[in-house]
Amino acid sequence: MNEFPSFDLTGQVALVTGAARGLGHAISLALANAGADIALGLRDINSDNDLVKKIEALGRRALPLQMDITQLDQISTAVSETVTHFGKIDILVNNAGLGFSNPAEDVNEKDFDLILDINLKGTFFTSQAVGRVMIKQKSGRIINIGSQAGTIALPLDSIYCMTKAAISHLTKCLAVEWGQYNILVNTVAPTFISTPGTDGELSDPEFRKDVIERIAGLHRIGEPVEVAGVVVFLASPASSLVTGDTIMVDGGWTAR
Repeated sequence: MNEFPSFDLTGQVALVTGAARGLGHAISLALANAGADIALGLRDINSDNDLVKKIEALGRRALPLQMDITQLDQISTAVSETVTHFGKIDILVNNAGLGFSNPAEDVNEKDFDLILDINLKGTFFTSQAVGRVMIKQKSGRIINIGSQAGTIALPLDSIYCMTKAAISHLTKCLAVEWGQYNILVNTVAPTFISTPGTDGELSDPEFRKDVIERIAGLHRIGEPVEVAGVVVFLASPASSLVTGDTIMVDGGWTAR
């Protein structure tokens, strides 16, 4: 056991889903800055938003992958390609997610299925595919991107809230089941973060004002790097006794 905590990821390999933009983009760069090589799970392999170049500029290796997590064959192929290219997977960040705002009485089956396919089914089967690699390695970190919506109720987002609550419980189940293989599993649960996915909602002055008021501790919108910092902690040796947990990154929203 080291005398001081280490946040160094040198020599580690991370696979990040939904890496092209927003939180996935920031998390990929933060992990690379900490020393990790990054496999980029992309819904469209041709749309990495220069992320490969940015990671390489940090002195790390980057592997773009075609990885639409609604397609189980693409999950399997992406994981296999990562192992073939890098030789291992030390860190998985299940970042890909989706949500539609709609009154519960108006939710249709197509939207319901799509949200579950990405947020839950995709997260589970990506964890399963990478978990098999980590079990053989007898080590690994799985970090799920949840939401404060898994703890509180957000009006018009019942399906999204349901899936994020399920992710937190799945985290506990996998942490208990895979702990014997030295695999740590945790969830990071952000509040509203300034990303392309939230720009539409947050551009409404009244909605933005209400969100800032509900972020009771800090009264401001979060930035992607503030979520990425917690991911780096959970990926690092410094978090070696943390598993099965959901860490809120919500500026005090759920403390109220």
